[in-house]
Amino acid sequence: MSPETLSKRTLLFVNAAHALDHFVLLIYPTAVIAIAAQTGLSYAELIGLATGAFVAFGLCSLPMGWLSDRFGRRNMLAVFFLGYGVSCLGVASANGPTAFAAWLLVLGVASAIYHPVGSTMLVNHARQLGRDLGINAVWGNLGAASAAGVTALLAASLGWRAAFVLPGLVCLALGAAFIALVPGDGTPHASRTGKTELIPVSRPLALLAVFAVAVIAGGMTFNITTIALPKVIDERLGLDLPLALIGSLATLVFVFGAGMQWLMGRLVDGYTLPSLFVGLALFQPLGLVIAATTQGLLLLVGLVLTIAAIYGQVVVNDAMVARYVPAQHRAKAFSVRYFLGFTVSGFVVPMLALLHAQGGFGLVLAGAAVFGLIVWLASLAFYCLAQGASETAAPAE
Repeated sequence: MSPETLSKRTLLFVNAAHALDHFVLLIYPTAVIAIAAQTGLSYAELIGLATGAFVAFGLCSLPMGWLSDRFGRRNMLAVFFLGYGVSCLGVASANGPTAFAAWLLVLGVASAIYHPVGSTMLVNHARQLGRDLGINAVWGNLGAASAAGVTALLAASLGWRAAFVLPGLVCLALGAAFIALVPGDGTPHASRTGKTELIPVSRPLALLAVFAVAVIAGGMTFNITTIALPKVIDERLGLDLPLALIGSLATLVFVFGAGMQWLMGRLVDGYTLPSLFVGLALFQPLGLVIAATTQGLLLLVGLVLTIAAIYGQVVVNDAMVARYVPAQHRAKAFSVRYFLGFTVSGFVVPMLALLHAQGGFGLVLAGAAVFGLIVWLASLAFYCLAQGASETAAPAE
């Protein structure tokens, strides 16, 4: 197999894995509405059972970069596909709180593989970094976007268990196809357009600290918004809508995030990262404040602004790792990046349950707005610190 063919196949499966990673992780937050109706347990009780999944999503991402360096990224991505498939079938078989919590934890461990492994494979095989990062991010966003709608439709028509069984079978089938069609890791793409040196920085530790703050706070807004979105629409839109329509509206909101990711993928190749960082981050607190203080149509406007900013930020953050970190350290850097963002934000689930019980989603979204403000302040600090660097507009090796 030629290196070009291997790179194309790898990118296709990496993109599919990104879509599945976000789709599967967000099945439960929508299915929980149907599960609550069937079991009689409250939303707060059931959503709390996903704590282990979301903590493992971040916590277990830390060793995945090291494991991929030892066992191969292709092999680890195969484990992702197969592990996700088995864990989906496991959740579908659950009959009580303990089984739900246990299988969701397994699902969270499997989900942790993708970002440090898949992101490194993407950067290595990309032909045009910004464009391919944007395309990959859109796949992930469409996975998240379709999760609410597809889950709601399956739960309403076939029962909530089918919402886990069918994606699980898809994961297993893709895993088998990946093993058959992608024989190895391959080598970094030799003909990437816009190839330049790494961006030099004069104060790397300060930039790293500020970036870490932004990643942690951004992980909080990411998880609060994506987990709560279906229920926020259910409670605060002001309309008595069936579950399938609630899921469809949530999907529509996520589609705007996909559009922003596509746009950021194009802008990353032509504009400086700190400038994009500052401009995009401003929309997080703005959108969350609007969503926290309004209902109806204005609520949807606030959610659209928030989702667009949050998902666009994913592209910018990944581009920062690709441009500021040497190739030999990228897998570990992506591991740390997602460890910081997803481990801390994994505790969003119990916080969400507590805030919702105390003050509804107005309080939940107000709390998210505080984290959004922290992201924006961190972006300003990053911009100021990066002014001393000799940054170019083209992507780095």
